[in-house]
Amino acid sequence: MEAVSVGPPPRERRRLLFHQISVLLLTFSAYAAFHASRKPPSIVKSVLGPEAPSSSSGGGGWPPFDGPRGPHRLGELDLAFLSSYSFGMYLAGHVADRVDIRRFLALGMLASGASTSAFGVAYWCGVHRLSFFLAVQVISGLVQSIGWPCVVAVVGNWFGKSQRRGLIMGVWNSNTSVGNILGSIIASSVLDFGWGWSFLLPGLLITVVGVFVWAFLVSDPGDLGFESVTMEIEMNEPGVVDLEDLDQATGEEMGLLESKEMHEADPVTAIGFLEAWRLPGVAPFAFCLFFSKLVAYTFLYWLPFYIRHTDVAGKHVSHKSAGILSTIFDIGGVLGGVSAGFICS
Repeated sequence: MEAVSVGPPPRERRRLLFHQISVLLLTFSAYAAFHASRKPPSIVKSVLGPEAPSSSSGGGGWPPFDGPRGPHRLGELDLAFLSSYSFGMYLAGHVADRVDIRRFLALGMLASGASTSAFGVAYWCGVHRLSFFLAVQVISGLVQSIGWPCVVAVVGNWFGKSQRRGLIMGVWNSNTSVGNILGSIIASSVLDFGWGWSFLLPGLLITVVGVFVWAFLVSDPGDLGFESVTMEIEMNEPGVVDLEDLDQATGEEMGLLESKEMHEADPVTAIGFLEAWRLPGVAPFAFCLFFSKLVAYTFLYWLPFYIRHTDVAGKHVSHKSAGILSTIFDIGGVLGGVSAGFICS
């Protein structure tokens, strides 16, 4: 029976598995923190804007959002953030291909923490200028755009194809919904102490997670000497394997997934915008994501406001209850993402 040597020693496999799990946890926490820090504007909309008509809590509001045009100006904040976010996403993808991803991601998280906190500081400083809030949102969009290209690049460095990839990525991609839930709960819980705290605490959260990313994230397996890692497959004898089994082997037995170095012979080079659109599947997936995000961001930014301003049996729920109730949408997102990943696997 013809046999070949294959696979790293067991200790090396355990070491690889440990680092793969660490990368999943760190990148999951990082992007969950990004989403937690972008959730406060939707929670405080009902506090900044004009009060619900039949509410018993009085006029409320925070100039310049408390007048008849208040909801429109709140929408302008969303437009400012999302416009700079979409533009920054394009730039961040290019930069992430050319710099140290770990440092770039960590700096983006620290900057996001600062910009989120700056919005909340307006509460204590009594800022009422629309231009200030718009400027903060533009800056927040730019620095928040760093998150997704970086975490995807890191996960792509450590993981390749396997039969379990769909389930693993389905669980990992729930970071957005988990972050939204966490941000909603934190922001809603401290509204009674002043809406500034709804920004300050998520800002501190992403700052702390950013420090952990800077200290512990390994962005590429090559930094730990995993370039020569080969597929681990079930062997009949220690150190040998049937060629027939080798042909049928999948990455499922290798750690969590195959490391990308196992099937990349050429060095990775950055590509341009037009070249990216020419890649198979990019355009249709981009359009699918466009319509998916269109719905998701509508709920992300306006669901708490809608719940607060919609009466049920002639009554309106509190600001805090509206924020907590909005998390039901994201709970469904977690369940749906994991289920979709399981089906894909």
